[in-house]
Amino acid sequence: MKTSTDRILTTHVGSLPRPPGLLEFLEARETGRAFQQAAFEACLATAVREIVQTQVATGIDTVCDGELGKISYTFYVRHRLSGITASRGAEVDKPPHTAAHRDLLDHPDFMQRLNEARGGTSWFSREAVPCCTGAVVCANRAPLETDLQNLAAACAAAEPVEAFMNAASPGVLTNFVPDRYYRDEDAYVDALANALKEEYEAITRAGFILQIDAPDLGSARHNQYQHLSDSEFLRIAERNIAALNQATANIPPEAMRMHLCWGNYEGPHTHDIPLAKIFDVCLRARPAGLSFEAANPRHAHEWEDLRGVKIPDDKILIPGVIDSTTNFVEHPRLIAQRIDHYADIVGRERVIAGADCGFATFAFVHDAVAPSVVWAKLAALAEGARIASKQLWS
Repeated sequence: MKTSTDRILTTHVGSLPRPPGLLEFLEARETGRAFQQAAFEACLATAVREIVQTQVATGIDTVCDGELGKISYTFYVRHRLSGITASRGAEVDKPPHTAAHRDLLDHPDFMQRLNEARGGTSWFSREAVPCCTGAVVCANRAPLETDLQNLAAACAAAEPVEAFMNAASPGVLTNFVPDRYYRDEDAYVDALANALKEEYEAITRAGFILQIDAPDLGSARHNQYQHLSDSEFLRIAERNIAALNQATANIPPEAMRMHLCWGNYEGPHTHDIPLAKIFDVCLRARPAGLSFEAANPRHAHEWEDLRGVKIPDDKILIPGVIDSTTNFVEHPRLIAQRIDHYADIVGRERVIAGADCGFATFAFVHDAVAPSVVWAKLAALAEGARIASKQLWS
């Protein structure tokens, strides 16, 4: 992973707005409708090439494929792992405490407004949701190989500073891919770690930075595990990180980064576990880079909590300095100020400017941020990094 040796580098979390034509192919694939595979592959390759070019032109240094070929950062595993089958969303039997974020349960009027803004009943409650119904192993490498080839070709043309590729953490899949087979969460997490190991290693062998998406270390506290105490949740987080470390044992830490967040939605977030409570646990994860929310109003203050923390010298902070849930375009000077906070804590070389979360987390859910605004926010991110660089290297 490249570091900010002579200026503050820029990146983001992963998902970016998908072109309408590509969305049509993705929906056909997920719903079982007929479509031309060759046409889909050509559309996807073109879309990845264009979105990498746009990231570079916008000023993003470490780019990705926008997760364009995936329905989401978790559900995509249905096409890659055995033992995962589709069920209609309404039939998925999740425990009651995982039904909604705890802060939304406190505000039913806001929850109703949010559902209406998303178009009422969600696509995922009507269509296929993955569930674990058998032994989980890596079974289909073709989608991953396609993603790797598309990103490699796009990078060869656009020549970014560096590129990363997203993959789900074992822990987050326990929430988004409910288990009906193992009937034991520890066993399920272990099986997922073993199954994902091949994907993790393939990404780094291809020359890309592996980004492991691990909201299970943050948002799971107020949805999946809202019935537990903080100490009980931290034991779950420790288990998930141990599984992640097991799955990445053959990958150098500097070839990886990990993203954690508290749920990529605009809402009260009044039950988010503080970063200070989970930070020490997160530092035990092997990836050198740590990406986290640091721009939204519920977490923008938490840089103060890191000033007294002993952060290992080999850890690189990737704070979100732009929000991913509102259409405000942050002023570049504000972005520079946020970068400066973290540079003061770990030094300018160990800070990369990022975003709070993805901008198109689920393919068929109405995106909170309009596509044109996404690119305006990323351009502001690049400008803010330039301002901070002038100050930090003057």
